[in-house]
Amino acid sequence: MKQGFTLWFTGLSGSGKTTLAHEVETVLRRRELAVEILDGDVVRTHLSKGLGFSKEDRDENIRRIGFVCHLLTRNGAIAISAAISPYRAIRDENRALIGRFVEVYCSCPVEVLAERDVKGLYKKAMAGEIKNFTGVSDPYEEPLHAEVVIDSSRETVAESADRIVRTLELMNLIPPGDDHSRYSPEEEARITARLRERGYV
Repeated sequence: MKQGFTLWFTGLSGSGKTTLAHEVETVLRRRELAVEILDGDVVRTHLSKGLGFSKEDRDENIRRIGFVCHLLTRNGAIAISAAISPYRAIRDENRALIGRFVEVYCSCPVEVLAERDVKGLYKKAMAGEIKNFTGVSDPYEEPLHAEVVIDSSRETVAESADRIVRTLELMNLIPPGDDHSRYSPEEEARITARLRERGYV
């Protein structure tokens, strides 16, 4: 049986987690790999219905996602989670549970997110009209050791997806493919250096 793994996207609302998760999913499915996505909004509708947005409820929501990812991973599938998952301790708890865990931090300045936000949620949160809004009135703890860091204010979705897929190849989690861009020696060296820091290569 093929070994599964979890690809865990974390970042503020609007940072591109879901869009990027689906882009990576498309590449992996094209390679005939078994993939399942757990999107934060969908999970809250079905798996975590009834949970609120207190720290305890947020933690419970992320634990539930992590447990499903754990089951998928141990059965040889690629689980992709796209949820804000604001607290570092719970992400690390899931990393310990799952084992084969690749964290992707979608970084983007709040100012840029507010400009992008067609629903105006950030502006409302900044004005105090929405309580417990992550990144404004509720904390977001950035990953300290993410395997991949994406700057969605500067990179295109295709560029970010390429970098994630290449990282998975370098970690020997997926076989090499020819369906994405190739990197310059400098970019390849940066990716390899990050993985070496984490003990993967």
